[in-house]
Amino acid sequence: MAHHQLDLVRADRERWLKVYYFIRAGFSVAWVVAAFAVGPSSPVIAGALLVLYPAWDAAANFVDAFRSGGLAQNRTQALNVVVSLATTVAVLVALQMSMNRVLGIFGAWAILSGLLQLGTAIQRWRSFGAQWAMVLSGAQSALAGGFFIVQATMPAVPSIANVAGYAAVGALYFLVSAVWLTVGTWRQRAKRAQLG
Repeated sequence: MAHHQLDLVRADRERWLKVYYFIRAGFSVAWVVAAFAVGPSSPVIAGALLVLYPAWDAAANFVDAFRSGGLAQNRTQALNVVVSLATTVAVLVALQMSMNRVLGIFGAWAILSGLLQLGTAIQRWRSFGAQWAMVLSGAQSALAGGFFIVQATMPAVPSIANVAGYAAVGALYFLVSAVWLTVGTWRQRAKRAQLG
């Protein structure tokens, strides 16, 4: 009976992860489209988008942790919420100074949040599929963060386009994870149908 309940909990969490990854992919795609379409022509909208991105990440991690057993059971995500909220405030302040500082903050955030995402994926590896894509995403995020920090020290003034490319790659990883889980569910149903 207990084993059956655990299976139900696991199935429910996997269904949630599938929805969560699709939502995150969809948001990132919409953000990238807005960044490229409107950001270059409107500094105010570009600034709002740059503040929104880490704020959304904080909210998404909070909801995912809550749906996956709570913040106490998902400490890497709890930390990610704090890091992303701090980044939101830091970006808001840095926008009053220079885009170089904004990009530097995004770099530090990409490193920290990437490593925390990597930690979350490793914790979930045994229980859920598609975590290899999340591991790659976390590692790539950390590498991109280092590149952002280097770019931020250059004399050239960066723009929202620098961050948009990073967000586009993140969207791809979330989409791959969502599709991978969906295909896995279809295979399990087909196997059960054959056995039944």
